[in-house]
Amino acid sequence: MIMKHTLIAFLLAPLAVLHGADAPEPAGKPKPNIVIILADDLGYSDFGCYGGEIDTPNIDRLAQGGLRFSSYYSETKCNPSRQSLLTGKYAIRAYNGRDATIAECLAQGGYSRYMAGKWDMVADIGGDSRKTPQARGFEHFFGTPMGCGSYFAPMKLTRDGEPAEQESMAPGFYYTDAITDNAVQYINTAPQDKPLFLYAAYTAPHWPLHAREEDIAKYKGRFQVGWDRLREERLVRMKKMGLVDADVPLSPREKNVPAWENEKHPEWKQRLMEVYAAQIECMDRGVGRILQALDKSGRRDNTLIIVTSDNGACAEEYSPDRPGNYLNEKTRDGRPLRVGNLPEIMPGPEDTWQSYGRAWAALSNTPLRRCKGEEYEGGIRVPLIANWPGKISKPGSIVHDMAHVIDLLPTVLDAAGLEYPRTFQSREVLPPDGKSLLSAFKDEALPKHDFLFWEFGAMRAVRQGDWKLVYPRGGPWELYQIPDDPIEGDNLAAKFPERVEQMSVRWNEWFSIQPKRIRRDAKDDDSEETTPAKGRKKPK
Repeated sequence: MIMKHTLIAFLLAPLAVLHGADAPEPAGKPKPNIVIILADDLGYSDFGCYGGEIDTPNIDRLAQGGLRFSSYYSETKCNPSRQSLLTGKYAIRAYNGRDATIAECLAQGGYSRYMAGKWDMVADIGGDSRKTPQARGFEHFFGTPMGCGSYFAPMKLTRDGEPAEQESMAPGFYYTDAITDNAVQYINTAPQDKPLFLYAAYTAPHWPLHAREEDIAKYKGRFQVGWDRLREERLVRMKKMGLVDADVPLSPREKNVPAWENEKHPEWKQRLMEVYAAQIECMDRGVGRILQALDKSGRRDNTLIIVTSDNGACAEEYSPDRPGNYLNEKTRDGRPLRVGNLPEIMPGPEDTWQSYGRAWAALSNTPLRRCKGEEYEGGIRVPLIANWPGKISKPGSIVHDMAHVIDLLPTVLDAAGLEYPRTFQSREVLPPDGKSLLSAFKDEALPKHDFLFWEFGAMRAVRQGDWKLVYPRGGPWELYQIPDDPIEGDNLAAKFPERVEQMSVRWNEWFSIQPKRIRRDAKDDDSEETTPAKGRKKPK
């Protein structure tokens, strides 16, 4: 019994209290503003500063003056990543009534707190999801509670807990710009005598592929050489940048993806990627407007900005008969939707509903293996950029130490000089699982995680130092040495069975002590449908 309690204490309490990176700040010194910008289903190499050919000058500028992380991990899908980001905990134990969000913690530090964009949190179950962000610490919220939807007429659009769908009827409405508009408005109207926390959670570039025609037109022909050559070109740029080692190869093209020269519908396939790129560039313009607003308000020089993605690129092929409570019945002007990845329909307009598929997702995740929804590197390794003027000793450098989305809450509180509460609203709260990343700002090593764990549905993984154990759907366990093999091409499980046994036992120990909770069906976290967690057998 004593050993069991010791194990629980070790696994659940890596961080009891958060402290500032140095000595306590002098009384009266202003706390930093905090801005978190989250992309949705954006791949590891999509940003220009990570090797992509998509134009992202504003995000690239943040990277040039800040830090890029090459080994930063998300959860494998949107919903659990957002839980982990806001709570600092693994999603499996977030929102069990024993946590406090970033917004709730910063409220105790005197921050004004605003959110614009996608909520998509498991806490919505059984309540009014439109009101949940404000119930969890945000003073104002504009956005959508559900996981995805139309960019021209998003369902359940919400403003401060009340329906706001009528706002999408305004001429020229486009959801990415609306998120930016409200983020900028929050900056302009926030009290100047209080530090600001802004969470801009974009839906771009999550499907459906919706973008303005003028944005799509800019990318006409940019992807005509196809995914094979573009993956090679991206990898060359990533090596020159120092994001990956010079001897790293591309992960093999998957069996169900044809060589580009054998593609039967090249014009349609190009159009898919053109719309995807347009979605990302529109988001980047929004980041530029947020930076301008921070400059004009006089806040920029004292603002920590974090930019990341909630998981790797999405490989789903959207079928014409796929249901979903995020699907509009018709367009705003009454036209029926043309749903599904049909080559005779070019994506982009409001009446279309398509995704860009596995071949282009492999480009987005260059050079990594697989995509969103899987615990391979392509599903969980994503970009992370941190920018804080005057606080980064080597601007433009790359951090290769391992980090995880659970680290963002501790980092934010560390920057704000705040401690994570032991109790919140008269209830005891569990400490975060993450560790502050601020040591990287001083060009020092990050605090190490003894283990990192992933779990979603039938998939699971555990990372211990250089080693990663992956249990894909159906198993068995696979073992990889990630620094030498980031594309997970050499399964070492048969060569090191003792390590497989030791790491799998540790995963089972971690999983066995997690609290029961309500969670989404692993098949699709992009709707609001939820199911109670069911008993799952431990992998052999």
